[in-house]
Amino acid sequence: MNSGSSPSAQADSACVRFEEIPTQHGLRLGIAKLNAEKSLNALSLPMIRALYPQLRRWANDPEIACVVLHGAGEKAFCAGGDIRSLYHALKEQPGALPHPMALEFFAEEYRLDYSIHRYPKPILVWGSGIVLGGGLGLMAGASHRVVTETSRIAMPEVTIGLFPDVGASWFLRRMPIRLGLFMALTGVQINGRDAVVGGLADYFLRASDREALFARLPSAKWTADAKENRDVLSALLREFASQATGVMPASNFKAYEQEIQSFGRGDSAEEMISRIARYDGNEEWLLRAAKTLAAGSPTSAILGFELQRRAQHLDLADTLRMELIVALQCCSRPDLTEGVRALLIDKDHKPQWRPRTLAEVTPEWIDGHFAAPAWPGSNHPLADL
Repeated sequence: MNSGSSPSAQADSACVRFEEIPTQHGLRLGIAKLNAEKSLNALSLPMIRALYPQLRRWANDPEIACVVLHGAGEKAFCAGGDIRSLYHALKEQPGALPHPMALEFFAEEYRLDYSIHRYPKPILVWGSGIVLGGGLGLMAGASHRVVTETSRIAMPEVTIGLFPDVGASWFLRRMPIRLGLFMALTGVQINGRDAVVGGLADYFLRASDREALFARLPSAKWTADAKENRDVLSALLREFASQATGVMPASNFKAYEQEIQSFGRGDSAEEMISRIARYDGNEEWLLRAAKTLAAGSPTSAILGFELQRRAQHLDLADTLRMELIVALQCCSRPDLTEGVRALLIDKDHKPQWRPRTLAEVTPEWIDGHFAAPAWPGSNHPLADL
């Protein structure tokens, strides 16, 4: 997006591209593009360190009316965190608690996510293509979340020995009929229609309308009032959404609502996991979900359930503080590096989980993941959220 921009209004880096676009009413638009197309815009620590201060500057600039966040290319908005770099860092210092690089990455990522949830101005996130893990963390808190017929959204951390983080313990559990818990346990991939039905997105547009939408933004009637600007952006998105019904896919959530409700009965993680794993129907989407859960880390599955249970009465800030502790504990234990190795490094898809089975996961093992490490400087790094 560069219509109307001038060289002085642009800033480029290796990982994020920023632009400020003048509008017809004297204000400006702040545009941030994740600029790592080859890695499907996987969120790295340099990206986080570029985005966070720039978003703060735009939040405090009275001449910025609206912020847009999107990804380079057509394939992905953001395929999650840069887990490869984390893997190599963990292998260099196995068992460290807290691991220095992991502490930096997760604390700064969660701070960025929190700032988006609490942003004082409208933020449009174009969530077309692949949106996984940390990518959903960037999108979930935005005021205007757009998906398309190409959107493929998931929290697949059960496959790598982690858990749905980036505030997911808070926002997934706010989905209806325990849809978020089903997503956390199974890592199931959902489409754009599902995201709207489940409350993870606000508008469904055609992927081909991105440039047309971006071209219209400078001529919208932006004002100095953030609430009015949210309404301006909403009206424009509704106009484009009205043209997208022909490409909207069927919702898996709607199609399999009864099955998902049946899976989610009761308050026991083991019962719910067992019900999903025993699914023997003919629906391919549910079969994939059950297969992914069965192949995933037993510890991760229990953590996905337990985090949403413990977050029941927490606000977003407290949830992120809890997730940081659990993330660092995961980094000091065997499943995360083993899961990344099996999926992304050696690609043998044969992780050797420890504990190996659900029956071997004890309450004491899970409780240990919630024990805070000794923080550098003694205070929780997110204490000021």
